Amino acid sequence: MAEKVLMKGNEALAEAAIQCGCKHYFGYPITPQTEVAAYMSKRLPKEGGVFLQAESEIAAVNMVLGATSAGVRAMTSSSSPGISLKSEDVSYIGGSDLPALIINVQRGGPGLGGIQPSQSDYWQATKALGHGDFQLFVLAPSTIQEMVDFVSLAYEVGEKYRVPAMILSDGMLGQMMEPVEFPQKKDEPVADKPWATNGHKNQRKKNIINSLYIQPEELEDLIKERYQRYEKIKEEEQRAEEFMTEDADVVVVAFGASSRVSRSAVMQARAEGIKAGLIRPITLWPFPDKTIEKNVDHTKQFLCVEMNMGQMVDDVRLVVSGRKPVSFFGRTGGVIPTPAEVLAEIKKLAGKEN
Repeated sequence: MAEKVLMKGNEALAEAAIQCGCKHYFGYPITPQTEVAAYMSKRLPKEGGVFLQAESEIAAVNMVLGATSAGVRAMTSSSSPGISLKSEDVSYIGGSDLPALIINVQRGGPGLGGIQPSQSDYWQATKALGHGDFQLFVLAPSTIQEMVDFVSLAYEVGEKYRVPAMILSDGMLGQMMEPVEFPQKKDEPVADKPWATNGHKNQRKKNIINSLYIQPEELEDLIKERYQRYEKIKEEEQRAEEFMTEDADVVVVAFGASSRVSRSAVMQARAEGIKAGLIRPITLWPFPDKTIEKNVDHTKQFLCVEMNMGQMVDDVRLVVSGRKPVSFFGRTGGVIPTPAEVLAEIKKLAGKEN
């Protein structure tokens, strides 16, 4: 068994990418994710890789597009307003059918907002990161170990379906420390990507990476083919964790840092005789509607807990479709909900208020 190491979340993310064969990082500093870039600046040169602090977030993600088009594993990271700046070229990456890893260590918004943890980029990540018809594969870790494990998963799924992938973290997970175990180091895979612009050596037709199509019918056909891949991702790549849901009257739905708080509240509710459970979406896109659906019949109501004003709750309500009540509790602006606050909401729904 590999030795566990105590690491900060942001640094663990960076090391995990290196262990997965990423040798090309392009970024720009912004709180609370700057440690990702700082760690890469120290480690990548020792690994024979390339670290480049670009002149802007826009330039950084353009460099990712160029690197990944050559078939290498590339990565960028930022925090909420920086991701907004990157969104145009994330659309270019999606429109070019390229895999790339994008890290968002969320902070409060809108605008410059604050530097404290938030989950208010859920809509941006799952529904509107850039213009046009395209999606990202979006993962929401709740522990530092998952931040490590999801780097490999993001690369593998992104390369399998040729889609960009995002790890949607937040300032709490990025700054906290936990013991982590890293996977066995892998070499950077290049040869198994027949679409890459890495030299044809007169042995194949040259590859062209492009997202511009003048003829509307040609673009429509390409988008329809891309959405067939998206349907396959929805069918095969949904992930969620269930905790004490089998007999739960109140099922809390929470992702990322909010799920840690919610788990504590659920355990306390059980200790007080309230049948509560937790569904933790791991993939935010595709949203794990199958897991929600299988709990609709036996539960009495759902409670969404988020660090925003209510974003994922819309997706839960779409799945439940009015068959059971779906309530929401959230804190925003960088305020983290407490287990006591979530427990109070569970008690209210269960009719057990003091």
